Amino acid sequence: MKIPFHQLKAEFLRVLVKYNFSPAKAEQCATIFAENSRDGIYTHGINRFPGFIEYVQDGLVQPDAEPTLFNTLGQIEQWDGNLAPGVLNATFCMDRAIALAKQNGIGCVAVRNTNHWMRGGTYGWQAANAGCIAICFTNTIANMPPWGGIDPRLGNNPLVIAVPKQGGHVVLDMAMSQFAYGKLQSHKANNNEPLPLPGGYDEEGNLSTDAAAIIQSKRMLPAGFWKGSGLSLMLDLLCTILSQGNSTEKITDSGKESGVSQVFICIHQPDAALTEQITQQIISYAKTSNPEKEGGVVAYPGENALKTRERNTREGIPVNEAIWNKVLSL
Repeated sequence: MKIPFHQLKAEFLRVLVKYNFSPAKAEQCATIFAENSRDGIYTHGINRFPGFIEYVQDGLVQPDAEPTLFNTLGQIEQWDGNLAPGVLNATFCMDRAIALAKQNGIGCVAVRNTNHWMRGGTYGWQAANAGCIAICFTNTIANMPPWGGIDPRLGNNPLVIAVPKQGGHVVLDMAMSQFAYGKLQSHKANNNEPLPLPGGYDEEGNLSTDAAAIIQSKRMLPAGFWKGSGLSLMLDLLCTILSQGNSTEKITDSGKESGVSQVFICIHQPDAALTEQITQQIISYAKTSNPEKEGGVVAYPGENALKTRERNTREGIPVNEAIWNKVLSL
């Protein structure tokens, strides 16, 4: 089934107000959840919304909390998220990073005790819309073994890099696992549709395209094997050190993915025209590669999201009927 954007947002708004979000915060959260779905990131839009409300009910997300500044080091700010909604904390921190960058050329904002930011690319788009280059990352609960191990000790710790571009920004949003955990859950829910490539191991230690088997074994495959494993570890180090917050270990020990640590870095581009020229040249060169399949295209990071956004705005947002009914019942 397909739902118009305005109807989806209105339903999110209704539920959030019911669960004690102020009208302004409910509006902001509902917009982000609806836009994530509109852009095709259903796993961090409508599919994640009921779980988000469960975290509110459990007290792991505090609707009325506000972030507080606890330290400033030049162009670096350190904030405590006070378990406020992750999407609101992330938007706020990116706004601060943008302001610091426009004032000083670069800004870095780290936040501890925050919550899941849903689609990390949201904040890359936010920075690029403000004319800034952005790098941001978060740690997560342990859901991936380090290379050479079988027990989950690393998070899939998403990394976002964004560069402004006319006609559609370049926004890389990637987990350190071959497939984000939400993607595995989506395939499992969709009659356990096989993954296009191996995404982890089954309980016998075999590489598998079976999402349910990978979730059961808790052995997600690091992107780039040992490279993704190493990068995940480094991102956890940076998040924890810069925010003075919880590491993946501490988050995992709590039993719930709450109280995570995040970093938002923005760089002001002094010569936007030159940045645009360089960006267009690099993308144009990449697109000269012959497509792998007949009729295929070479796309830059974020390009497919724009196409999905246009289609879903025009035709409505595809939603799982069972999940939609669950949202309606909240």
